[in-house]
Amino acid sequence: MCNQRSRFANCCFCWSLITLAGCGTSTAPTASNAPPASVAPVAAQTETEVAVEDAPPITEAPKPLADIELAQGWISLFDGETLFGWTAASKANWRVEDNTIVVDQGEPGLLCSTTRFGDYVLHVEFRSAPGTNSGIFLHTPLKPKDPATDCYELNIADSDNPFPTCSLVKRSKTSGNFDSSEWQKYDVTVLGDKVVVNLDGAQVLEYTDPEPLHRGHIGLQLNQGKIEFRNIKLKPLGMLSMFNGEDLTGWKTYPEMPSKFTVTDEGYLNVKDGRGQLESEGSYGDFVLQLECITHAEQLNSGFFFRCIPGGPMNGYESQIHNGFEDGDRSKPVDCGTGGIFRRVNARLVAANDLNWFNKTVIADGEHVATWVNGYQVVDWIDDRAPDENPRKGLRVEPGTIMIQGHDPTTDISFRNLQIAELTPRSEPATAE
Repeated sequence: MCNQRSRFANCCFCWSLITLAGCGTSTAPTASNAPPASVAPVAAQTETEVAVEDAPPITEAPKPLADIELAQGWISLFDGETLFGWTAASKANWRVEDNTIVVDQGEPGLLCSTTRFGDYVLHVEFRSAPGTNSGIFLHTPLKPKDPATDCYELNIADSDNPFPTCSLVKRSKTSGNFDSSEWQKYDVTVLGDKVVVNLDGAQVLEYTDPEPLHRGHIGLQLNQGKIEFRNIKLKPLGMLSMFNGEDLTGWKTYPEMPSKFTVTDEGYLNVKDGRGQLESEGSYGDFVLQLECITHAEQLNSGFFFRCIPGGPMNGYESQIHNGFEDGDRSKPVDCGTGGIFRRVNARLVAANDLNWFNKTVIADGEHVATWVNGYQVVDWIDDRAPDENPRKGLRVEPGTIMIQGHDPTTDISFRNLQIAELTPRSEPATAE
């Protein structure tokens, strides 16, 4: 992870706490790198924002996860410096100290991921002071009303609590004493109707929900006492391959266009030349998409489009691929930057390098879109435009195809490990949003 106290770190630290907007990039006037307006902002910090012109450039790419974790599909939910990608649903002193999310005062409530997730494995490390009552909320609305029905509240509480650490409040109580003032780690699998909880590597709970929720935010709770969280990461589950590594089965080609899509001897999907497109036969609305990509020259431009009008000329949202940046500063992406949504919101940082394989994750959930590059979140965006069939013109939440772009005659880009999982609706509407 980049630990420079740079323009990006300082500027985004303040602004993410106030509005969760991105910084260091210019965005289209029609949208912002921010969560829905209905989401309550995190309480502002006292740290002074560093002026952009006085801060040093970001020169190193962040790397919050190990290569093997990236290959397995993990993404980081906390960058160690800011609360980008999180929003508070009550007034409390949520803050970042020494690569840790800390809270100890304020109105009880949650700090929630702005993204809703489906099936996943979640890793969270936590440390609680004696007498603390906190928890990690799974598949939750921003303001849950009853943990017996509208979320899974994985408790963090002393052993004398009715639902001590490792229990699911109002659902399943664990036996044993897990009290500790040291760092502990949860590894939680939420898959379909099952929630499996491991504490420090040992399974302590398995719960089956007769009415599974399927999708929701992840929430960190302030209830009573001081609580700290760090090393928060997630691996989406239920991913299905979109590319077999042998041929273009499942994809529609457009031979009349200049782009050439082929499968290499290594089993990669390669595109050369352009302009052109390769279109999925399937249509997808709300989904998690993961892939690996490599550009075979510097400053190449490509991307993939989603929720496209089938058969049209890339009429969809474009998730950009362009690893260029200005003035040696990764917070100044060229042409939106890899992970940005072209003409809508820039990537807050260029996290990938040309001529190197990089990982990319896109989660589209209704009007909200979030993207990660090499496990680092670069976009947190809500499309607040008026609805339109064509995403180039307005909000589209209806399913559409996915298209891989050949941008121009210089295009030479390869893809591998293309996977997608459709997000299942909640069993009941999340009315508490």
